[in-house]
Amino acid sequence: AGAAAEARFISSAKGKGLFATRSIRKGDTIFVERPVVASQFLWNALYNYRACDHCLRALETAEENARRLLARGSQVLPHPEQCSIRKDLHQQCPQCQVTYCSAECRQSAWEQYHQVLCLGPSREDPTHPLNKLQEAWRNMHYPPETSSIMLMARMVATVKQAKDKDWWIKVFSQFCNKTANEEEEIVHKLLGDKFKGQLELLRLLFTEALYDEHLSRWFTPEGFQSLFALVGTNGQGIGTSSLSQWVHACDALDLPMAQREQLDAFIDQLYKDIEKESGEFLNCEGSGLYVLQSCCNHSCIPNAETSFPDNNFLLHLTALEDIEAGEEICISYLDCCQRDRSRHSRHKILRENYLFTCSCPKCLAQADDADVTSDEEEEEGEGETDDAELEDEMTDV
Repeated sequence: AGAAAEARFISSAKGKGLFATRSIRKGDTIFVERPVVASQFLWNALYNYRACDHCLRALETAEENARRLLARGSQVLPHPEQCSIRKDLHQQCPQCQVTYCSAECRQSAWEQYHQVLCLGPSREDPTHPLNKLQEAWRNMHYPPETSSIMLMARMVATVKQAKDKDWWIKVFSQFCNKTANEEEEIVHKLLGDKFKGQLELLRLLFTEALYDEHLSRWFTPEGFQSLFALVGTNGQGIGTSSLSQWVHACDALDLPMAQREQLDAFIDQLYKDIEKESGEFLNCEGSGLYVLQSCCNHSCIPNAETSFPDNNFLLHLTALEDIEAGEEICISYLDCCQRDRSRHSRHKILRENYLFTCSCPKCLAQADDADVTSDEEEEEGEGETDDAELEDEMTDV
């Protein structure tokens, strides 16, 4: 049927946008996209959120997932046959033992970047340059995580391994680029007050671990800042969960009324208990760079949304409304709670984290509203850190 959407240049101020090439119905999948590169967050991995090292598919069974999140080793889930995890297919890298969900993922990672990044027997060696880089990053970027230095490492490794290096450099260069002071703002956001010193430390460790002649610009102070800002601006949060897959499968079961009510009550209680124990950190989380999705501009009344229903890094863009041919497809960079706040508050979050002032229909309609943040919002906002707001619309799976 041909692609339902295409990227077009709008203006130098706005950059690119994504537009419908034919009419799209509400609920339709506009496209499914693989990232050019993706990586699990480092704290997420450290806390035993076990995910495929390539596609981020959750590796625990739904029951193991529930037990870990509940800190309750005896938890039993009904309908275990609804769990989609196939442990018989899991494979490890024979050299460094990172785990993949399948032979295909192991092979894809090896062919694209893992030959360069494989730690072999040094996986546990704290003095290995890649381990030093990861440790430094973890000490600068605490949860809630929004980015990973390993996404940049995989970009470098991809170019290093590629036969056609220029082709890959071109792929990465099509992501939205910012001016030097905008880049500085984004990096500042990701690293906090000590960002200049921290950025230089990361650059030195990054260089020690990965330096490549062909990419020498990426290792200069300016080039490294650009790379960092590129990932900070374009990285899309990815969330996967075998438990949520199991819940979706259970929702689809055709059960007698009494059993259905019993199962729903069980699942509701399960989520309440998990929230008490693990808070909001339910998913294996990481981020990726998606060529088409990164062209989507923001609207406070989006007509599309991203999700990860395959329990891996495949991003589905789904229409929230009917969209006509030629119409721009927009997603929201804000989560639901942020979207309900006043125009002033929304603008503040978008300006600080994405460096633009929104002029979507909702913002234009509210242009005459007083530029004050309502009292409830002030109170609600006081406990929030900027990090919480920076989360790139981490997708609920």
